[in-house]
Amino acid sequence: MAKKTEPWYIHAVLWVIIVVLAVVLIQVAIIQPREVVKMEKYYKAESRLRMSNIREAQKLWKDKFGQFTDNIDSLIYFVQNDTTVAKIMTEIDSITNRPKNPFKDLSHGAFSPDSLFLSPKTYSPYKMEVDTSVSVDTVIDRRGRIIKIDSTIVIGTRYLVEGPDGYGKIGDLYSDALINAASWE
Repeated sequence: MAKKTEPWYIHAVLWVIIVVLAVVLIQVAIIQPREVVKMEKYYKAESRLRMSNIREAQKLWKDKFGQFTDNIDSLIYFVQNDTTVAKIMTEIDSITNRPKNPFKDLSHGAFSPDSLFLSPKTYSPYKMEVDTSVSVDTVIDRRGRIIKIDSTIVIGTRYLVEGPDGYGKIGDLYSDALINAASWE
């Protein structure tokens, strides 16, 4: 009985298929996850940098107006156009010879107020809130009748900046101890 041999091109095609599948497997299992992890690390660092810059803008806003704001548009306009902010950004500390600029440079370049609008990953706006507290004082006469009720509304003593992608938050609406505290620090 004669032994029948298979044609060489069948083996060549099988070897090519094996090599292609190995390359695809390496790409899917090793290379792409590294790129995903690298991009996720970039988005996290960049988002936290932007939230830190929002915190610095909130501090400057409070120094000028006595309360925090929950309007990101007003805050960015203030950083772009206020003369005291421009002065602080260009001053140099006389003792350390370092710039007094409170804003940190971003990963891709220098600080820009427009970078505070959106998160780098999903291009969603940052969530900003300020607290509103109402204190009520009731004045009662000797006979127990209510004479008047005074209420005082205080807005903007605490703030919260939260990243839309879940990379942390700065501040707290309920605790004075966490006014400028970041969740990742």
